[in-house]
Amino acid sequence: MPKSASPKSRALRLKDELFKAYPGATCALTHHGAFQLAVATILSAQCTDERVNIVTRDLFKKYKTPRAFAEANAAELEMDIRPTGFFRNKARSIQGFARAIAEQFGGEIPKDLDLLVKLPGIGRKTANVILGTAFGIPSGVVVDTHVSRLSQRMGLTEQEDPEKIEQDLMKLLPQEDWINFSHTMIWHGRQICNARKPKCSECPLAKDCPKIGVTNHE
Repeated sequence: MPKSASPKSRALRLKDELFKAYPGATCALTHHGAFQLAVATILSAQCTDERVNIVTRDLFKKYKTPRAFAEANAAELEMDIRPTGFFRNKARSIQGFARAIAEQFGGEIPKDLDLLVKLPGIGRKTANVILGTAFGIPSGVVVDTHVSRLSQRMGLTEQEDPEKIEQDLMKLLPQEDWINFSHTMIWHGRQICNARKPKCSECPLAKDCPKIGVTNHE
């Protein structure tokens, strides 16, 4: 692609290549239903999905409903999720969220971005994860550390703030592709375009990626 290509044309070309490379990309957090997904996403902050999945395997057997999480002994819940890090804050967020879902929404997760972001522990990224993965609603682009890094390297944004990056990506991509774009970017970030030494020689996007900021790669 010529260097003069616009960010939008680059974004569409990269999106097509990502979709070809990762046709089965989906959320890596093990869950059953929107509430479990929300809890797992809260736990995933500053923690690998693999470790979260190990913790939630027993956690979701022990606490099976929003009410069970809300009424759990706080210290005990903290110990249950301790391996994910920041366990006190995460336990507080999970219990606040669970209490709101049980008391305000009858145990059901609202399918509304504005409602979700007002709940304890739920920022815009987590709300987008819930709506996109659990309900198939493209409310926005999930911007985690992988999506942030790759978007900058690919020349799709010059922003560093996740919400500003999301706004740039939403302008460049069709809304129907927002959910899958996030999934494929995250998979690509884990498998090829890692933080320290991306595997550019193996990358299916190499011909279209300007590799902004990349100084060391394979």
